[in-house]
Amino acid sequence: MSDRARRRPWSPPLRRRRRSTWANQPPTWREARPTVIGEALKRASARRSGNWFVVGASRDVRPGGRPRGRTVGGVEIVLWRSENGDMRAGPGACPHLGAPLRESRVVCGTLVCHWHGLSLDGGAVGGWEPYPVHDDGVLVWVRLDAIGGEEPSERPLVPARPAPADAVHAVYTAVGRCEPQDVVANRLDPWHGSWLHPYSFVDLTVTRPPLGEEDDVFVVDVSFRVTGRLVVPVRAEFTAPGPRTVVMRITQGEGATSVVETHATPLTPASDARPRTAVVEAVVAASGRRGFALARAVAPLLRPVMRRTSARLWRDDLAYAQRRWELRSTGRFPG
Repeated sequence: MSDRARRRPWSPPLRRRRRSTWANQPPTWREARPTVIGEALKRASARRSGNWFVVGASRDVRPGGRPRGRTVGGVEIVLWRSENGDMRAGPGACPHLGAPLRESRVVCGTLVCHWHGLSLDGGAVGGWEPYPVHDDGVLVWVRLDAIGGEEPSERPLVPARPAPADAVHAVYTAVGRCEPQDVVANRLDPWHGSWLHPYSFVDLTVTRPPLGEEDDVFVVDVSFRVTGRLVVPVRAEFTAPGPRTVVMRITQGEGATSVVETHATPLTPASDARPRTAVVEAVVAASGRRGFALARAVAPLLRPVMRRTSARLWRDDLAYAQRRWELRSTGRFPG
């Protein structure tokens, strides 16, 4: 058999759908039962994280660049890279007189406090103790045992992703007035997709809700709207591998193996009356098409577009999560 014969026949990724209006799509409220969503959320919340929290994009902390400051559960954190590029993390206040280390400078991989010159190379010094940190190439995770309150693990549970050489990724971060569980609950309600986001999703059907702990997967058929009546139909699975993470993975159709990871990181202490949560979403896109090599070549140009797409979706989804928190906090909705 010739090489040409062995090749898969080319097919365009786009499909032309019939004309329809937003109001005429089948309602999904009967299928989106609060008990199904609530039980899936309960199972997710019971899973262990090993006290690891996602704090941002790997790309934001550059070798030789300025340190980055983050807050998790009210704890101030500083991040920087050593001279050989290894990630470093620790308390964001200088142990000497409390200077904000995020405003200090990195000199040859050492963080030098700009108030009095205390040097931090990532090891314990002067009462400053580093935090365990993990850079997976897309996201940065920091382990905070005092906040997590679980048995710590050596590494975070990083979802399986397409190989970096075969993918394009972008990370978007937004902040909302809610708790992590409200963000996770939003993601464990795929039925809202084509109603709340008609500019991005159409023809959404949950073909199988989760069956329980042993099979805790939402299977969804949905079409991504490109423009007008042109769409890209796919099958996707939603899972919650941890208490603050939901993963959407394309299993069939264009971009199979691509993932969207949504991580919810608390910014305020658990006791805060007005909680704030950061949504850190990583889109890791892949395709078996030969032309995808061009997309990888122009990845720096694609990342802002990918982030804008995430921003538009999260404008609506954060309103959903914040509304859920408001209802829960006033006793108008169980949670």
